[in-house]
Amino acid sequence: MEPEDEQSGEPAQRPVPPGLSLFEPAAGASGAEEGPVDGGEEPPPDGGPPDGEPPARRRRTRRVLLWTLSALLVLVVGGCGALWWTAEHYASSVRRIPDAFPTAPESAQPKPVPGSGLNLLLVGLDARSDTPTTGSAAKAPAWQAGAARSDTMMLLHLSDDRSSATLVSLPRDTWVPIPGHGEAKLNAAYSWGGPALMTETVQNLTGIRIDHLAVIDWNGFRALTDAIGGVDITVPRTIEGVGEARAWEAGTHHMDGATALLYVRERYGLPGGDLDRTKRQQNFLRALMLKVMDSGTLTSPSRLGGLLGTVGEVVSVDDRLSNTDLFQLAWGLRSLRADDVRFMNAPFGGFATRGEQSVVLLADRPAAQLWEAIRNDRTDQYFQEHKAGDTLGTDVD
Repeated sequence: MEPEDEQSGEPAQRPVPPGLSLFEPAAGASGAEEGPVDGGEEPPPDGGPPDGEPPARRRRTRRVLLWTLSALLVLVVGGCGALWWTAEHYASSVRRIPDAFPTAPESAQPKPVPGSGLNLLLVGLDARSDTPTTGSAAKAPAWQAGAARSDTMMLLHLSDDRSSATLVSLPRDTWVPIPGHGEAKLNAAYSWGGPALMTETVQNLTGIRIDHLAVIDWNGFRALTDAIGGVDITVPRTIEGVGEARAWEAGTHHMDGATALLYVRERYGLPGGDLDRTKRQQNFLRALMLKVMDSGTLTSPSRLGGLLGTVGEVVSVDDRLSNTDLFQLAWGLRSLRADDVRFMNAPFGGFATRGEQSVVLLADRPAAQLWEAIRNDRTDQYFQEHKAGDTLGTDVD
């Protein structure tokens, strides 16, 4: 029998043993009323666990939460640290070129335009020696006065949002003013004054401020091609050999470094001479870019690090391009696709002779319009308005 309350005559409530939850009645206490009872506490208004929850359980829950957060923090910090180490390790292997920019006063150089993208000058050296002049294995200086001329000059513009790129080949026989030397072929600038004079000459020609410079010799070109396993290039029609020029059968050719070098250097067997040769160089770069993109290299930090390591073995860049800049530059191109990259020659104005030299002239007005578009990061608008520009098609001899 339950004892009765002396005043109401109702059965008296039994005290709740300390430490038991109010939501879990003691055995045999079925039908106990909800709400506070003598010696109990009101459940928290927010619906959370009551203050009467066992302290051991609360401590265990907190420990689990703390260890989970700690593990996540370790993973995040460790991943960032590994990514930073990879970037530093591979980017540090890229050889830097000191004094690669003009010493002319700022007032005599094109003014940089904020938010207008990035402009890089790509230079291929006509170094006929087997001794490397670029990359981490270089045993000879990248430039000695009169030792070698630049064989390839390309201006690469990356839009500010990295959604598009424009690569413009400057034929090596382009007739231009070279500071301190009068007028001459463009490739003479590197021979006379190295990277700094070449950069200044291109800046004066285009009115575009060069942000960075990358240089590779033909030994490096061969090695880089072999390092990625070669490239596939389609020759649209059979080309007969002329003199020392190699004959090419129509069809797709898998080219290793040595074969690719023959392909991009040849000009005597081509109807357009040096202009067709620049298109072959662009065609090779397009095939190289497609292979790198198809392999997922630019979207994988580890693979990207490996690519930078390979590039560092054969390419030299200006010493203003820090390790972080180099990695961010490559990583920023991860969303770029082949259709986002336009390859073209500088607007052609005709062939001419200067003394006994055969030279290339640029078309002044079309060239000025292109340089202005690049300078102000308006290349998309330029190509909409100039459909017939000398852009690279799929039919390249």
